[in-house]
Amino acid sequence: MPPKKSSLVIVTFGALILLLELTKFSRPFAPTAALDFQPRPTATPEELLRPRPRLNPQVKIQNTGPSFVGPNLIDKSDALRAFYQALWRTEAGQPGAVTRVLHYGDSPVTADSITADVRSLLQEHFGDAGHGFILIAKPWAWYGHRGVDVHGSGWHIEAASQSRARDGFHGLGGVSFQGGTGAASHLVLHEDHARMEVQYLRQPGGGILTVTAEGAKIGQVETDGIEKQPAFQMFDLPAGARNIDLTVERGPVRMFGVIFEKDGPGVIYNSLGLNGAQVQIVVRCFEKGQWAAELQHEQPDLVVVNYGTNESLYADYIERYYPGELREVIRRIKTAVPKSSLLVMSPMDRGERDSTGQISTPATLPRLVEVQRKIAAETGCAFFNTFQAMGGEGTMARWYENQPRLVSADFMHPLPAGAKKVGVLLDQALEAGFRQFKIKQQQRLADRAPAAKAAQ
Repeated sequence: MPPKKSSLVIVTFGALILLLELTKFSRPFAPTAALDFQPRPTATPEELLRPRPRLNPQVKIQNTGPSFVGPNLIDKSDALRAFYQALWRTEAGQPGAVTRVLHYGDSPVTADSITADVRSLLQEHFGDAGHGFILIAKPWAWYGHRGVDVHGSGWHIEAASQSRARDGFHGLGGVSFQGGTGAASHLVLHEDHARMEVQYLRQPGGGILTVTAEGAKIGQVETDGIEKQPAFQMFDLPAGARNIDLTVERGPVRMFGVIFEKDGPGVIYNSLGLNGAQVQIVVRCFEKGQWAAELQHEQPDLVVVNYGTNESLYADYIERYYPGELREVIRRIKTAVPKSSLLVMSPMDRGERDSTGQISTPATLPRLVEVQRKIAAETGCAFFNTFQAMGGEGTMARWYENQPRLVSADFMHPLPAGAKKVGVLLDQALEAGFRQFKIKQQQRLADRAPAAKAAQ
């Protein structure tokens, strides 16, 4: 018989699913109440250099003085310049000017929560260059993206945060799919797209994947190769084609995902969520060379690192190990794509019931956010303080009491309306920063004009 607390969690999750099924939203949206309340052992001894640290009741949170209060978006090192420059070219309508964003996150992002709203707003303001990345099957029952329906069968699924692939090859999105003959995926687009890129592993003895659109074959992917390496193949989609099928004609085939694009200019905002994700998953379970190759292929203008919720209860880990592992993730991204902007995005607030029944923010969460802010500054990254932007300590308690509620009964996973609030806050901060960047650049050009004219 499961513990009472686990039973309550399961019942709550089931009730949330039923509520979302009965409620009709203006746009399809998958539930976000993923059951990843705390870090769990996620690797075999040979895969990890040390066991995962557990919360030590004797460890005290460092006294850092008054809580930091400042702008929600901090970019003192001009880290977002590459992103803003790309966005400016896109806004100007330059041919082929596509601004690409990779947003790595934990369980809310697995349901395209927050990222769907940021994508929608940026594409509304700067142009829609396509949905971007999506996995080819559901690693978790609630996995889904706004604008694309996905169904898969026959795949052996290995997510980096759970049953990971032993070789550490998890593609761009952190999940590997291995299929024998007959494994298949069916994707339904809600809007027309111009092309689709298949992301897979080329390997000795690899099989053949057939690609069809509206029932008509548009090509195949031959995955056999001399050595094991990530590979990519683009297919033009017929006009009006929205039903896409991927079928393993002859196995084995190993897939990582697909990317849907439209003709630019515009924005592609890739939602890359892993249930239970943490920075240590990236450090320990993403094979460095393979992940670097995936990042380099995408050539993103902005990479968002949005982890922290699953680490936020572990005081000993936050003080001893988290800073080094976050720095290592940042180092790997900057090494792979040195010209890209990098934004560290803090976790949202989370709540816990105390002995009196009150919902409060764990003391460890603000400390983790402060560590993130300092490391972002030290490593030349921009920082978005989600925790502060949404209201700081006690926000999830207020969201839970709100009518309608904005957060699920775990006081951690936002409901669609809550996720939208966070998405809007991030979009507003990025677009305000972009406007300030343009003003500064235009002023510099204006200042240089007299000197240039005099030199003629």
